[in-house]
Amino acid sequence: MSRALPPFEELEELDAEAVRSWCARSLDALGREREEIDAINVYPVADGDTGTNLYLTAEAAHQAVEAVFAASAPTPDTAETVRAMAHGALLGARGNSGTILSQLLRGMAGVLADGCDGDHLARALGEAASAARRAVAHPVEGTILTVASAAAGACAAGGGLVDVARNAHDGARTALAATSGQLDVLERAGVVDAGGRGLVTVLGALLETVTGQAPPPAVAPRATPAPPEDCPAGDGPAYEVIYLLEAGDEAVELLRSRLDALGESLVVVGGDGLWNVHVHVDDAGAAVEAGVEAGRPHRIRITHFAAASAAASARGERAQRAVVAVVPGEGLAGLCAEAGATTVRTLPGEQPAGDELLDAIRRAHAREVVLLPNDTDLRQTAAAAAERARAEGIRVALIPTRAAVQGIAALAVHEPDRRFDEDVVAMTAAAGATRYAELAVAERQSFTSAGVCQAGDILGLIEGDVAVIGTDLADTARTVLDRMLSAGGELVTLVVADDTPPGLAPDLEAHVRRGYLAVDTTTYHAGTGAPPLLIGVE
Repeated sequence: MSRALPPFEELEELDAEAVRSWCARSLDALGREREEIDAINVYPVADGDTGTNLYLTAEAAHQAVEAVFAASAPTPDTAETVRAMAHGALLGARGNSGTILSQLLRGMAGVLADGCDGDHLARALGEAASAARRAVAHPVEGTILTVASAAAGACAAGGGLVDVARNAHDGARTALAATSGQLDVLERAGVVDAGGRGLVTVLGALLETVTGQAPPPAVAPRATPAPPEDCPAGDGPAYEVIYLLEAGDEAVELLRSRLDALGESLVVVGGDGLWNVHVHVDDAGAAVEAGVEAGRPHRIRITHFAAASAAASARGERAQRAVVAVVPGEGLAGLCAEAGATTVRTLPGEQPAGDELLDAIRRAHAREVVLLPNDTDLRQTAAAAAERARAEGIRVALIPTRAAVQGIAALAVHEPDRRFDEDVVAMTAAAGATRYAELAVAERQSFTSAGVCQAGDILGLIEGDVAVIGTDLADTARTVLDRMLSAGGELVTLVVADDTPPGLAPDLEAHVRRGYLAVDTTTYHAGTGAPPLLIGVE
């Protein structure tokens, strides 16, 4: 977390620490107000998740800023920090409002990278509002777009940083209060726009950062009652589809046209080859297929609105026990799902946020949950998510699995009919008895526990430490296997990614058969988004 600013200290410019504080304050404030914002979410779909989506988007921005600070000494510059904030939000954007928030932050970052005084902030808010409107296929008044435009208009004259931040917040609050009269669905429910409410919260966190004083409330309490229980989700499309897309500008323009014809609530944000795509459609497969034709989609999320609305209003009977597993690659996700686990996908170098783990625990919909983080660096995040789930009445056991192969071993002995404690002990023992290794490609020259590696070298990591440096994937893998099997073993598990040479797994299986007659080998395919090779030895 960022260091708190001294009380009532007013800033004349945002520096890297102030941007860091703004991110942290936004996250904290959205966390406090998330349930209230969820409760007034009736547009464009009454699925009660706008507050959660905004929170998760802000959490991704915050994590990206913290990562920049962790990698810089003593501190990063302001431009690098605001770009990290916007990029993190783009990668982690969730839902309609979260996607628009990420574009607002991106629009601001483009101006704030050149300066962070009051005049720059005023121009940044103006560019943010314009960029967000350009990203939405069919802008609607009475939404977060209206609130963003009002904030920009209220501070367009510029001035000192404090005045600009205060004027923007005041303008946003005034516009938010008026949204209930701009959309029939809001007026019928007696609420203001949920996305606009979240933006006022983010601007309030900015005002608190530059003044040291808590901002006035977003709206008067009487303006935000919970919507009636019979407020319908509407007769719109059945699915929400979101994905990140690597594609060029021309391909994205064609994608916009195709998705606009397929559905509604289309928002495409980003640039420089990386985009976040959000749309509501009846044919989710067609929306994903359009992304495949435009470029390379990943982090695909498909939500069925009827199921989401039902889950928001009535949870029903819980299962007795479930397993939640964090896995790299869609192949492993499918494998674990077939075994009955609720999965959370990861990408190389990117960890799921705490709220993603908590969301997965909730989606498992069980009284008892076994959580498999499958990553040493996820231990604290997983522990925090487990503690929050326990506060909601869910019994959660965290097994400290450090690699996907340990999670596979634990899942293989899972028996939901066993007593909970016995099941956890058996799964923990299976994971602990599995040594693990990973093959990776060095991105740059660096010092390792096995010596100096060059960019492009093949690294063989055993139990998290570099043990072998090689130039050939197969040779390095055989060396790693030999070192692991020198201490004994009965079963070798190989997990290969899609971009791994197709002959590698058969070659390693043959190597084990030739040299270790009593050892069995099992191979799984991780799909895309996984390391080239994972090895487990039990």
